[in-house]
Amino acid sequence: MDLDLPKTAALFALIVAVGVGGLIGSPVPMGTDTILMMVLPSMAIFGFICLVIGVKHGEYRASSAR
Repeated sequence: MDLDLPKTAALFALIVAVGVGGLIGSPVPMGTDTILMMVLPSMAIFGFICLVIGVKHGEYRASSAR
């Protein structure tokens, strides 16, 4: 599967949406407003940082394999 920008963005959004949706649907003592205002942004930022690190590591592995 070739991952280009639209596919990567869609998968990223899907993963974050499933995580937030699961947290909203679970019986945790946290309000929906707290989840959407605190958990969602932190999940998205952390995921983006991990995505950038993963892409850079992939570029490093691809360039050092020659």
